[in-house]
Amino acid sequence: MKDFRRVFKYIWPQWPRIIVVVFSAALIAALLSLSFMTIIPLLKVMMGDEGLHGWIDRKSCNCRYGLEFYAPKTSDFTSTENQAIAYRLLVTNVEKNSPAEKAGLKQADRIVGVGELLISDQNPQIPFTRLLEEMVTSNKTELTVQLKRPSKDEVFIDKTLKLNTSRDKLVDNSQWSGFEKIKWKSKMALIEHAQWAVSFLPREQTADNKIKAVIVIIIVIGVVTVARCLAKFYQGYLAEKVVQVAINHLREDVFGHLMDIPMASFANTRPSDSVSRIVHDTAIMGATIKVMLGKALREPLNALFMVGCAMLLNWQLALIFLCAAPLIVALLAAFGKKMKRATTKSLMASSQMLAKLQETMSGLKVVKVYNQQPFERETFKTINNKLLKQLLRISKVDAATNPVLEILGNFTASAALLVGVNWVMHGRMDSPEFLTLLILLGAAAEAARKTSDVWNKIQQANAAAERVFAVMDKPAEHDKPGAIELPQLKNKIEFRNIVFTYPGRNRAVLKEVNLTVSAGHNVAIVGPNGSGKTTLANLIPRFYDPDSGQVLIDGKDIRDTTLFSLRSQIGMVTQNMVAFNNTVAANIAYGKPGSTREEITTAAKRSFAHEFIRLLPNGYDTVIGEQGSNLSGGQLQRIVIARAILKNPSILIFDEATSQVDAESENKIHKAIEEIMHDRTSFIIAHRFSTVITADVIVVMDDGRIIAQGQHDELLQRCALYQSLYETQLVKA
Repeated sequence: MKDFRRVFKYIWPQWPRIIVVVFSAALIAALLSLSFMTIIPLLKVMMGDEGLHGWIDRKSCNCRYGLEFYAPKTSDFTSTENQAIAYRLLVTNVEKNSPAEKAGLKQADRIVGVGELLISDQNPQIPFTRLLEEMVTSNKTELTVQLKRPSKDEVFIDKTLKLNTSRDKLVDNSQWSGFEKIKWKSKMALIEHAQWAVSFLPREQTADNKIKAVIVIIIVIGVVTVARCLAKFYQGYLAEKVVQVAINHLREDVFGHLMDIPMASFANTRPSDSVSRIVHDTAIMGATIKVMLGKALREPLNALFMVGCAMLLNWQLALIFLCAAPLIVALLAAFGKKMKRATTKSLMASSQMLAKLQETMSGLKVVKVYNQQPFERETFKTINNKLLKQLLRISKVDAATNPVLEILGNFTASAALLVGVNWVMHGRMDSPEFLTLLILLGAAAEAARKTSDVWNKIQQANAAAERVFAVMDKPAEHDKPGAIELPQLKNKIEFRNIVFTYPGRNRAVLKEVNLTVSAGHNVAIVGPNGSGKTTLANLIPRFYDPDSGQVLIDGKDIRDTTLFSLRSQIGMVTQNMVAFNNTVAANIAYGKPGSTREEITTAAKRSFAHEFIRLLPNGYDTVIGEQGSNLSGGQLQRIVIARAILKNPSILIFDEATSQVDAESENKIHKAIEEIMHDRTSFIIAHRFSTVITADVIVVMDDGRIIAQGQHDELLQRCALYQSLYETQLVKA
């Protein structure tokens, strides 16, 4: 997970938005739980006999005094022998260490008088709802409680007790744990707010009052729903904004780092693989972060708040429901490992597919002319099936997660259901409360189920992050500590005892190469393919550093100079023409940002590009297209040469610079090259004799070594390899 954690450095700077996202998620969870909790008052109003006020009063007594009372049913009032229940509070439970227990109250006691409402000859019976109201609303620190206690022979004994109502003593009760105090304060806060809310409703249980109460509850539910949806909107939008901004900055950093990585790092890497990491892999990371700031944040909070509400109703049943949590965590961890392995392989296969698509589409003409469509289809099919295999593994893990968690949830819910039904049947819990608790736990289970795939997605993102940050961890080109600015070339360039091997290869490409080039001279380098010509030229701008030996400019090792000052003196035209999807003017000015249109036009004229540029639809403002797709090879080559001319460098490198130019243009460009090479140090790698025989020095290379150097006529006389090249490649070219 260390690689995936690194992406959060792009998220933390947006901490104000994250705070809003987290707060919104918590608000959503709280409001959703509140919506479910309104089921109890709704049922109490519509179905209960004690009414909304009576239910809240009963819960208040339970919280304040540790007393639980029997809630009378309609059947109790219709039965002659049970009608007395309407005028007494039947104690069904007394909590340990509660004020009620300390006052001497016991289970099965019948409270018949309390506080100011005491029975007497003038007032022999007091409705149980009034007794509850007195216990809740009395401001006295001590209440007188009249009760009837059944004896063993079923005879009721009258008793009078003193019940302490001091809240301070309740909170400071040393026998309570921290959890018990928090639970008590939470319950009291809820009850006080509930009492305030229902105080606007009449206590009488008439049909009209019930309808009014239902309307009020529905309005409350509507307001809560609107507020929750607004919070959900803000959470969703800001989470998306955080993700997109973070991934945008990550892509910029990866791309920027790619620009600074030495060329040697790409020796064994497909360009399409780097593209896949920047585009596809970062997209996977972004999708996962979006989930983490969305449902991965919201749903666990929903579950937490709902379980919290359920524990307020009955903590024992809630704990039974949670007993499968450790097993669920273990299963998610196991699924996550499988998901990461499959994702890593799928990303590699996806990169291979991208490479194959890019390769085939760019070489489609070759594929068609050689009738290799069946071969390419079969190759693509192999890669595609490899990707499919990994994607199906991902799907298998993803599909198995939800059912497994659902089975475990079903077992724990069934256990809680059995216990709860038993308690309801024996009067230890109200039916509306039990129903609400089941709904809360079911909603909590559903919220947990929605997050069951989050860990799998995190593992997918972790696999993608490993590939992305593997690029970021590659060492970038850097200047040596204390590197100096390289002055303008004045005397010479020297290759001294150069040995070079490409990364990942065992055989050296350059072997003890020694060459001195005077400033202002142009050097032609010839030799068979693979002799090391281009490699030698690539050492000058430090695309690669030699294994041993030195490249010296005016006696200074170029490794001791800054890369910027070195490359500022170099212009390069290669056989692989590089053009950007921009205007003709922008492509020419690429070598010298800020150039005027006049400078651009002058450079184009000197490379004989102006003559076709002026005929383009928009002239110099014509967009070339990707890789110069709108131009011929010869036209594109002349624009690339104009780019080098505009830079006006001290050192010029032409690597097969006229390879894509027709014979007519070659003569013009050859004259232009001769002009810009005047009094300029130039290296020409070419096969065409016209660009070789006029060079000040011709260097002949073979198998990584310089075997001869001199002028054209001299080499024809004494170098058999040069003579062979001249007679075959140079002349025929």
